Amino acid sequence: MNNKFVLSYSGGKDCLLALYRKIQEGYTPVALLTTVKKNSDETWTHGLSYDLLEQVSKSLELPVIYAKCDVSEYEDVFEEKLKEAKEMGASFVVYGDIDIEHHRKWGVDRAENAGLNYEFPLWKEDREKLVYEVIDSGFKAVIKKVNLDFMSEDFLGKTLTKELVQKIKLTGSDPCGENGEYHTFVVDGPIFDYKIDIKHDNFKIENNCALSIM
Repeated sequence: MNNKFVLSYSGGKDCLLALYRKIQEGYTPVALLTTVKKNSDETWTHGLSYDLLEQVSKSLELPVIYAKCDVSEYEDVFEEKLKEAKEMGASFVVYGDIDIEHHRKWGVDRAENAGLNYEFPLWKEDREKLVYEVIDSGFKAVIKKVNLDFMSEDFLGKTLTKELVQKIKLTGSDPCGENGEYHTFVVDGPIFDYKIDIKHDNFKIENNCALSIM
């Protein structure tokens, strides 16, 4: 295995922590791979705009590989884009999943179909400790989306701190949001050249989730 990899990038804290760890270990990222809704201008799951993604690309000095797809072609397009990363020199793909087995299997299957190895740097680690590692490492993770079954829209736009994690736990949610209770967008940290400029002015409701409009 060479030392180059592509990151499966959602914008959130877990994938950024996985990226940070691999860089610290001496590995070299070649690109961020993110999935974008085919007939929209935002990413799947986290709802990030192209403008935000391009800002991240510049701050991290990494190109973004955009996998534009609808639900029916999600897997095929993801694999196609992994092959693009392979052509850029990546020998493996890095995922930020922690302990949900079917997520891991999905990532493994996509990597193997594209002829790449794979790594899950956070796998089976303590969820709450990982959140604190994100915070202690200096990453600024802003809550971008909440599942209204668990958390209210009042959490949107807030930056993760240890105090905020305790408030999240009081709602009965997982502190890491690994079950989909909330999603974050990392705007700054030790591997960023500069902080991403965002505004949290409003939010929208989709499928019983509230998403910050940034």
